[in-house]
Amino acid sequence: MSEQTDRIKNSIKLVIHGKDEVIDMVLCAILAKGHILLEDIPGVGKTTLVTALAKVMSLDYKRIQFTPDVLPSDLSGFTMYDKNTGEFSFREGAVFTNLFLADEINRTSPKTQSALLEVMEEQNVTVDGVTRNLPTPFFVIATQNPVGASGTQKLPESQLDRFMIRLTMGYPDHNSAIDILRGDSHEIVANLNPCVSRDELLQMQRQAEAVETSEAILSYIVQLTEVTRDNDLYSLGLSPRASIAMLKMARARAFTLDRDYVVPEDVKAVYFAIANHRVILSTKAKATGYTLEMALAKSFDSVKMPG
Repeated sequence: MSEQTDRIKNSIKLVIHGKDEVIDMVLCAILAKGHILLEDIPGVGKTTLVTALAKVMSLDYKRIQFTPDVLPSDLSGFTMYDKNTGEFSFREGAVFTNLFLADEINRTSPKTQSALLEVMEEQNVTVDGVTRNLPTPFFVIATQNPVGASGTQKLPESQLDRFMIRLTMGYPDHNSAIDILRGDSHEIVANLNPCVSRDELLQMQRQAEAVETSEAILSYIVQLTEVTRDNDLYSLGLSPRASIAMLKMARARAFTLDRDYVVPEDVKAVYFAIANHRVILSTKAKATGYTLEMALAKSFDSVKMPG
């Protein structure tokens, strides 16, 4: 299956230059059936990345630009009276798709943000007492500007925990910036061809889920989450959902590297993207000069890696 994943990654690299690690992590999250949070300043290619993903994976794609006046019904849908039939009919919201882009999610109201909770966790929508399933596969990719930017508000921990990973794209390096200037990314995205069908993607997800994981690796993952609890560095440690995300991401990474078993390096490669939005530094850690990166690195190094 490495041939299929390589085709996907190479197609996306035609429009996203110099961000191979980000592309690898996003693909792993897709194969692990996870949702993705992209936190960065405007203009670094977040929306272009999502559009390219939808094209190469044959996915239906919808986007909402989140603003304070976006309503929960814009996401989930609503029932309305049809005077022609004399009955109420349901109008689907934006989440009835395969890939939903919540652009600048931290610019909307908490009520609208919370409307995504059921969608992300259960992959269904309940409107007027009727529960409707979303299409399969289904992913939420949300972008947000750094907290503190004008008009933003912090996402609640309960919602952050539902994102499998949080990534930052950052500025391109010098050579990659020149490559961006040489091409028209919008035209390139429009001309991208699908690399896999939806059925093939579902099959890849099933194969990634079946990657063998030893008891030693399972114990290692649990220890990495436990070490963040009752720890002076954090006021909030990693939840059991983080352990599940780490396992799924490690399996997906092994699958993309054409292995049918997980090794400790798979866990190491995905650890920070899974942990960085789930832990909260303690006041004591901040006072002593710790950054989030430093604290997580110390926690990771304190757990012995299996042989």
